[in-house]
Amino acid sequence: MNQQIYVNLPVRDLARSKTFFANLGYGFNPQFTDDKAACMVVSDNIYVMLLSEPFCQTFTHKPLADARQSTEVLLCLSCNSRDEVDALVKKAWEAGGKVPRAAVDHGFMYQHGFEDPDGHLWELAWMDMAAFPAQPQ
Repeated sequence: MNQQIYVNLPVRDLARSKTFFANLGYGFNPQFTDDKAACMVVSDNIYVMLLSEPFCQTFTHKPLADARQSTEVLLCLSCNSRDEVDALVKKAWEAGGKVPRAAVDHGFMYQHGFEDPDGHLWELAWMDMAAFPAQPQ
């Protein structure tokens, strides 16, 4: 069995978050989606559990971070091309997300990203492995 990852993110307004990510092209697994949580499918092995803040708080005794005020985590997703990176950032902006910085081109890697409505930072990266710098031996 392939190992899976479930990233759990607290959200203030579950319906708004579901709409935002649906506008980016992501779907949800109805088996694990209700009025407290939504299971966003990123790929066959990657899922993001969007958890209403009160529900998320039941999983920890620590206070929840306000991602609009501090960085709790940087989520990075690989993309198949520079165009895919740019298209997802554009969709995020059009869906109400923020674009906190300009794209960065490292030659072998192209990065850009967005903030979702709750302030979570999503990085997107495309890598050209043929252009990856050789490592000294």
